[in-house]
Amino acid sequence: MNDATPTPAPRRARVRAPELVGKGGWLNTGGKDLTLADLRGKCAVVDFWTFCCVNCLHVLDELRELEEKHRDTLVIIGVHSPKFVHEAEHRAVVDAVERYEVHHPVLDDPELATWKQYAVRAWPTLVVIDPEGYIVAQHAGEGHAHAIEKLVEELEAEHAAKGTLRRGDGPYVAPEPVATHLRFPGKALLLPDGGFLVSDTTRHRLVEIERDSETVRRHIGTGDRGFTDGAPDEARFSEPQGLAVLPDGRIAVADTVNHAIRALDLSTGATTTLAGTGRQWWQGSPTSGPAREVDLSSPWDVAWFADRLWIAMAGVHQLWTYDPVTRTVQVAAGTTNEGLVDGPAAEAWFAQPSGLATSADGERLWVADPETSALRYVERDGSGFAVRTAVGTGLFDFGHRDGAAGQALFQHPLGVTALPDGSVAVCDTYNHALRRYDPGSGEVTTLATDLREPSDAVLVDGDLVVVESARHRLTRLRLPEEAVRVADRAHRTRRAATEIAPGTLRLDVVFQAPAGQKLDTRYGPSTRLLVSATPPELLAEGAGPGTDLFRDLVLGEGVTEGVLHVSAMAASCDDDPLNEYPACHVHQQDWGVPVRVSAQGTPRLPLVLAGMDEQA
Repeated sequence: MNDATPTPAPRRARVRAPELVGKGGWLNTGGKDLTLADLRGKCAVVDFWTFCCVNCLHVLDELRELEEKHRDTLVIIGVHSPKFVHEAEHRAVVDAVERYEVHHPVLDDPELATWKQYAVRAWPTLVVIDPEGYIVAQHAGEGHAHAIEKLVEELEAEHAAKGTLRRGDGPYVAPEPVATHLRFPGKALLLPDGGFLVSDTTRHRLVEIERDSETVRRHIGTGDRGFTDGAPDEARFSEPQGLAVLPDGRIAVADTVNHAIRALDLSTGATTTLAGTGRQWWQGSPTSGPAREVDLSSPWDVAWFADRLWIAMAGVHQLWTYDPVTRTVQVAAGTTNEGLVDGPAAEAWFAQPSGLATSADGERLWVADPETSALRYVERDGSGFAVRTAVGTGLFDFGHRDGAAGQALFQHPLGVTALPDGSVAVCDTYNHALRRYDPGSGEVTTLATDLREPSDAVLVDGDLVVVESARHRLTRLRLPEEAVRVADRAHRTRRAATEIAPGTLRLDVVFQAPAGQKLDTRYGPSTRLLVSATPPELLAEGAGPGTDLFRDLVLGEGVTEGVLHVSAMAASCDDDPLNEYPACHVHQQDWGVPVRVSAQGTPRLPLVLAGMDEQA
């Protein structure tokens, strides 16, 4: 598009959908391989996702209501397109489908074959296919469920009239349930009597376990997804994760998919809500205020540091704090931009922070920053706080390499544990390993391997009890005196670079407001665009924020490859002049586009936020 005002889309272009192929095969179909011919007569939404991506998990939750409401006419197909090497393992995809309760067919596409055929550029991306097999819309990022539902309703009416709509059950076949005490547990906490409290994430509850790390004392929560306070047999959670002790002895719980912080009173077993409304935070929402009145976004872990409860707000790449005295929350670090940038807390960038731990001396808050495969920390800096990086370089480099911190590599770590000697243990989740970083020597070592997706660890009498999430158990490890030797492995995200022409590159973020809506300009511009690059020298001009969804980027001399980081947002509202309070929806997405400069490259880079690129 050439301006911020969407032009009316012409009648849907007739673009035939490519076939769905993936080397890993199909899940949730009872062993049947699906083709587009099997979907003929149904509306289809193809969801390109990867299980490391919190935005993809948000979209899974957004689609649940749509999936249920239009069950007899709509088929949602997940295409799992991995970012990390571990995500290309078929067993890991099987686990993720169960872990996140994906109740539709999923194609495991470890080599990104279907991703490439559909020219997808970002996780998550949703492609709508009509009952005759034609692509009619594409949406990147979150916040599109309302627009897709309107489109599905249009397609239902249109194809019912044409006789090309087929009603009835879809191809989803539920897998057999598995009986275990825990199912994909997330985090653990050592209790004063030596027992453990564990977030039993996939079963939407907390489990109290004896000191033997196996025997179950009691369950907190019904086990059904929901948002209800009350006694152990009344409370409901939705994929709870992090746990931390508050000064009054209650346990703070990061209730991730409810976008809330809950509190458990161990003496009574009662659960209450400390912070959050149950709604997900969006750009433009308040970032401070009374804790029960401010929206949060996928809080993943919590820790007590500097007289506050710090919250790893994975959904918006920030750290927030909760003050139990004033009962308020506020942003403490991060801008909502995704990446690795150090400096004053208000200027730092994170990438889905998911693990927190306070150092033994109380001077540092360690942060597991998984999308950058990094170990970060927060420390006091004069009257405020600053963010530093101990290990990690950015969004696209990861692996398993020990040695000096400057060249060491992790792969999507989710947990950190402060050790008494000042070092920190890192649950290196996608490497199935427990690692250690020593600030004194600046060295990274491996403590243990063959841990299936470790997501947290707690120190118990000199040992570490590790949450092996994908083995559904707690595992006790004695810390070795010597490091485990492992072969170095270094990786980069495996997406093909887009060839771009030297000189000036036209960036167009394509956005078409959903039917019956228009851009919301009541309070100023309703669109936002932020552009940066790695390395920064890739762009001579064009970096920074703006309100237009297009921009001319001038490429730097002598830089032949890198990554363009693009963040776009658009707000649309119902276009009804008689409605005093129109319903509004925010559409947003972050792209990291690997690019290579060549004489044969394109002078235009289109990124579809919503709609179809008419210049394609």
